[in-house]
Amino acid sequence: MTLYHFGNCLALVYAPYHMAYKFSGISEYATFSKCVYAGGLYIFTQLCKMLLLATFFPDSDGSHTSGDYDVFLEILKATVDFADLFGLYFALNSVPGKGHAKILTAAIGWASAEVLVTRSVALWVGARGSEFSWRYVRACAESNVALLQHSAVAALVWLAQRKDLPRAQAPLVLALLALAPYRALLEDAAAALLALGAWALLALRAAHALLLGLAALAMYAMLARQ
Repeated sequence: MTLYHFGNCLALVYAPYHMAYKFSGISEYATFSKCVYAGGLYIFTQLCKMLLLATFFPDSDGSHTSGDYDVFLEILKATVDFADLFGLYFALNSVPGKGHAKILTAAIGWASAEVLVTRSVALWVGARGSEFSWRYVRACAESNVALLQHSAVAALVWLAQRKDLPRAQAPLVLALLALAPYRALLEDAAAALLALGAWALLALRAAHALLLGLAALAMYAMLARQ
């Protein structure tokens, strides 16, 4: 039963990534190696972020154990996530082909590595229990939301480096990119203010990722029509 539950969880997590790779058309560009490269960039970026956090915030966990919450400190820690934007930038520039191929390849590789690092171990630990838990199904759903979120951010990074981006769209693209590292912080703050449960917070994150994705898609479509 443990292996069966673990297999179901893995299918829920990785099936959307496989379907996105197969049916988006990027498989025709032979971009699997680039997805792996983007995943490697994700791991390298996270290691750099861990070094920065350990260097500049060595005692940051002490505030949580004492029950205090330093908003300014959490904002500074979230600022380190700007490294993700640079990592996506290098991932995009390593992929040849059209814009949609660059965006999807970088996003799928980046998000797959995130799932591999943050979800697989947790799913295996949870699968070792004999009882079914909706917590791990929720973790699978969060991974799918992460794919949409990373695709939207990758599209924004691609738009920001385009020289033919309309001047009217540039402030919106830069503003969305500037807010991207603080996404989790803002969502957690909204959840605390509204007293949202785990599933309600997941719905909030999904709605946020969907709105961001639609905005990025609209600007991409306008640029592609030029």
